[in-house]
Amino acid sequence: MRDILNATVSRRGVLGAGMAGASLLAMPSILRAQEKSLKVGVYGGYFKDSFDKNIFPEFTKATGIAIESIAEPTGEAWLVQLEQAARAGQAPADVSMMSQVAMLKGQATELWAPLDMGKIKNGANLIERFVNKYPDGRVAGIGAVAWYITLVTNTAVFKEAPESWAAFWDPANADKLGLLALVSNSFLLEVTAKTFLGGTNVLDTEEGILKAFDKLAEVKPNVALWYRDEAQFEQALKSGEIPMGQYYHDVTGLAAADGHPVRSTFPKEGGIQDSGCWALSRASEKVEEAHVFIDYMSQPAIQATLSRKVGTAPTVRRDLLDLTDAEFAAVSSDIEPIIPRYDMYQTKSDWLNQKWTELIVG
Repeated sequence: MRDILNATVSRRGVLGAGMAGASLLAMPSILRAQEKSLKVGVYGGYFKDSFDKNIFPEFTKATGIAIESIAEPTGEAWLVQLEQAARAGQAPADVSMMSQVAMLKGQATELWAPLDMGKIKNGANLIERFVNKYPDGRVAGIGAVAWYITLVTNTAVFKEAPESWAAFWDPANADKLGLLALVSNSFLLEVTAKTFLGGTNVLDTEEGILKAFDKLAEVKPNVALWYRDEAQFEQALKSGEIPMGQYYHDVTGLAAADGHPVRSTFPKEGGIQDSGCWALSRASEKVEEAHVFIDYMSQPAIQATLSRKVGTAPTVRRDLLDLTDAEFAAVSSDIEPIIPRYDMYQTKSDWLNQKWTELIVG
């Protein structure tokens, strides 16, 4: 169980804030030398260990393609490495698991080889938002894994679960909240827009974004901690010192299963769903093997295994999965999620960071 916790923390560190540091080297671990092989980049630590143990050996058995798994450094650092290597005609990994913002940045330089959906029969299983497309409709990437950030509470302090993200703004919750510290990993602008401003379309314009900032600023008296260190907030949530906030659904569920007085709630406006994509470097010569791999990973049975072993939310439709209601609820929800506006973080990141410091956390 703790494997899932560690996997969750490490994948988020790598993907989200990029706090693990760009100096982390991409170290390959070779599964089995065979004629057919594929280099696959995945988030490091327990996440990679879990793939090495539960997923890659079965793939090799099924296809005869050996996997050399590579621990990716932080999202942006790996993107830069892939980009520089591709210019020289090299691929440090053929297929990589990439954040949504990295997918958009890679699209801008045509880093991702377009995928042939005719060779990915299991692509038909995917929820539509997990097919990442170039503006002209070519497929740039396929949803690998997803996860949720939800509204979490200490059950000793809050006997009833809140029903809405609006609880963050309730004056009764002064000095009780722990919230993620960055504009680009908290997704609180999207939460504000969905809860109070009619949806995330309001974030299409700077004027709309500023409206969301103004509304979000009203939450400040309720915030006890803007956290970068997930473990710090998790401890404070368990103890009741900071009894409410936003946190990872799967990790909170594991803590509750371990007997801690915590709960994760999907508010009526939806949990925040973040995800990673499989993408193929344009410099890779393993195009055929990459398609076999992505097709294999898009099978409902493999997505269900990931949910059980790694704690990720499936990227395929629920009706295709053999997950029990309890297994599905441990990683996901049927409530329509809040999807981050990744386009906004790609095109306006400096301005957003400046306004975030000025209006929210400064």
